[in-house]
Amino acid sequence: MTSHVSTPARRPTGEILFALVFVSVGAAGLAAAGSIPVPPSETGIGPRAFPYIVCSMLVLCGAGVVLQVLRGKVGQAEDSEDLDATAKTDWAALAKLVGFVVLHIFLIEPAGWPVAAAVLFSGAAWSLDARPLWKAIAVSIVLALVLQYVFGGLLGVSLPPGPLLEGVPFLHG
Repeated sequence: MTSHVSTPARRPTGEILFALVFVSVGAAGLAAAGSIPVPPSETGIGPRAFPYIVCSMLVLCGAGVVLQVLRGKVGQAEDSEDLDATAKTDWAALAKLVGFVVLHIFLIEPAGWPVAAAVLFSGAAWSLDARPLWKAIAVSIVLALVLQYVFGGLLGVSLPPGPLLEGVPFLHG
């Protein structure tokens, strides 16, 4: 006589925590979006609309994932040609990436957004072993300048150009 004892399935806390991070970031963004100054001359949608939309979607998607996981619908690991199921997390690369994001935050004010972004993009490429590194650095610099021009120059978003680009009028928001 055999008896099968079924044990209750363990809830995947990693998926729940990941989804709760989305909910938390979205909620914090919604709270912060209300403090974005709206110029008196604004007659259109305004600068708060996009943050409200994005943060609302973060909250809704995160809450949806939490509900799905609590109902037992969890994601299954996918099989893939290029996926190594035995590979461990590269904590050193992750630490480097987090370090470059923190460095980016602290560099924006003194060095300007283009320099901080170029350092972030180059650091991410280096952390992920981009080869050849000089090409990744060149692309990072060009990408940072293009983003500064598009957002600061064309769209009028206030991205500080920094001391190196202070005299370039088309890069200011």
